[in-house]
Amino acid sequence: MIVPPRVESIAVRPAIHHSRNSPSPSKEPTRVAFLFMLFAILFPTMPSDTPASQPSPKDRREFYRITVTLPICLQPESDTAEGTLIQRSVNISGGGIGVTLNQVFAVNEILSCVLLLPDEVLFKSYLEVLRVAPIIYPSNTYRLHGRFVRMTNQDRELLIRHIMQFQREHLNKHYSA
Repeated sequence: MIVPPRVESIAVRPAIHHSRNSPSPSKEPTRVAFLFMLFAILFPTMPSDTPASQPSPKDRREFYRITVTLPICLQPESDTAEGTLIQRSVNISGGGIGVTLNQVFAVNEILSCVLLLPDEVLFKSYLEVLRVAPIIYPSNTYRLHGRFVRMTNQDRELLIRHIMQFQREHLNKHYSA
């Protein structure tokens, strides 16, 4: 790291302006000298380039999240019967989902997750249940939070591409001129 010389060692003399129109010579520093003094004051107090601290729990997410309405089917991994896709509001990211359901699953249970993405893309993955919270109204309703497990990089990239497309559509719909 290159350290500039200490600025205090440089003497700054005020500029004296002599003019026929001014009754007395001005003893105020010129604009350049003023900026130089300001720099000398601020420069030593500038923070160093220390690395950022660890993210807070709020900022721990690795992937962008968005809430969209998608056909989804969640069922226990051991259930081999073909489930029914039901349109639900899903908070989704490349790492997992949050969804409101009418059935309860156990924490740490592995679920089969099937999503119907735009352009009739059928997305299949496994989901580990992180937590299930009851919702007071309507009764027998639960908020499930889970993370994708055993997902290939190719599947994760496919999902992230669709999430980015959802984000583009949302921004175009709500924020375009």
